[in-house]
Amino acid sequence: MTKTRLLAALIMAPIAILSVLFVSTPVLAALSAVLFLIALWEWLKLAEVDDTLARTVLLLCNVAVMVALVWGSRSAQGGSFALLQLVVVIGVGWWLLALLWMRHYHFASDHDSHARAFKLLAGTLAVIPAWCALGLIHASQPNGHKWLLLALFLVWAADTGAYFAGRHFGGRFFKRKLAPRISPNKTIEGLLGGLVLAMVVAIVGAEMIGVRAGQLPGIALVALATAMFSVVGDLFESLLKRHVGAKDSGDLIPGHGGVLDRVDSVLAALPVFALGKLWLGF
Repeated sequence: MTKTRLLAALIMAPIAILSVLFVSTPVLAALSAVLFLIALWEWLKLAEVDDTLARTVLLLCNVAVMVALVWGSRSAQGGSFALLQLVVVIGVGWWLLALLWMRHYHFASDHDSHARAFKLLAGTLAVIPAWCALGLIHASQPNGHKWLLLALFLVWAADTGAYFAGRHFGGRFFKRKLAPRISPNKTIEGLLGGLVLAMVVAIVGAEMIGVRAGQLPGIALVALATAMFSVVGDLFESLLKRHVGAKDSGDLIPGHGGVLDRVDSVLAALPVFALGKLWLGF
């Protein structure tokens, strides 16, 4: 890890943590919308929408969807999360389809209008549900801010565990890579190392939040699914970059590439965590 990359991480992580813990849900939703829309801007570039005006119009269309979701969630009682929950379910369904897309590596890779259309739709289905999930988790009672922080820690743990396990044990036990055509450096050992660390973080985090012992198996299951889908999000962005021959989604963050390079895992993980939390009621 380069000094620039480490320094950027040391700056970004505290900002994210403090925002989750001390900022109100509406303000956090607004801040995260800006972040996710920047990531979507980079996604549109990977989808080969090179014209700035066209990209701006598409971005504004997604902003309009966000505004419509907030407006549609208003009620006489102050608000309803039903619409946001539906969008989260759609988001989880999309990431399941993304697994099938990655299995068929060459799908939508031919740079024609149909390929671009699929990738544009994929961008909306990745960003909007993740944004809804973030708001749902943070607004949940009690301890919504702590649950959101735990969800983010699961993503970071899966990434960190995979990095160190892959570096020290990659290729030692399994002869094939995780997804060699999409991300040649990712190993099965790295994946398992990331999942193990995420499970440890989940149990420790749940204990700190103060959940009942009977809830721990369910939380562990949701944490496992969340960590696995964080890898799916990372791999899918790698697929987009492979299709266009890009190394990074952008250069906005020193040592880290673009914003999408930092939140790709989060986009896939948050809907899964939110749905699991709703389903199991913790």
